[in-house]
Amino acid sequence: MIHPDTSLKFLNPLIGSGIFATQFIPKGTLTYVKDSLEIDLSPNQYLLNNEVMRQIIDKYSYINEKGHYIISWDQAKHINHSCEPNTISTGYGFELAIRDIQPGEEITDDYGLFNLEQGFSCACGSPSCRKKILPEDLDMLQDYWDKKILPALINISRVPQPLMKFMDETSLREIEDYLNGSLPYKSVSHLRFRKNEKMHEL
Repeated sequence: MIHPDTSLKFLNPLIGSGIFATQFIPKGTLTYVKDSLEIDLSPNQYLLNNEVMRQIIDKYSYINEKGHYIISWDQAKHINHSCEPNTISTGYGFELAIRDIQPGEEITDDYGLFNLEQGFSCACGSPSCRKKILPEDLDMLQDYWDKKILPALINISRVPQPLMKFMDETSLREIEDYLNGSLPYKSVSHLRFRKNEKMHEL
């Protein structure tokens, strides 16, 4: 589920649509959580679909740490990539605003965190555009992303969190235990699907 203060807007035929903030969203705000309505397909369920449906799944899903294809039931599936995103997927399974987001600003994430099966060319236009987004980005850039997340995490209890009530109990407990010092920080490395280690779960 995406943050309620957002709207879907058509950009152009090449990019399609994007998600834009309709109100000020402060740093540390949860901008997406995986709720109970999200579509969760195992690799076997994915393969049972015909080619046309697999193309749609590929376009609108991300792959989680279990190797499952997750498709948002709401407009969250239209969040576009940027090499300088204003939100980032975290090791806790939610996306977090890593800086203040102004009304009218497009909400973006970094697709390098999504267990890509193949790379793609990027033309996001940011000064630090990587030009090519690769499956190995999650391993190569995890420290960089963690450094972006940590300063925003401390704001979680200081800003309004309309999505907190939709978070699953495990993630909620993990982030609460981190904030009170009971558990160490959970790196984005936990998002990595390691195929050889997880095949028995599929």
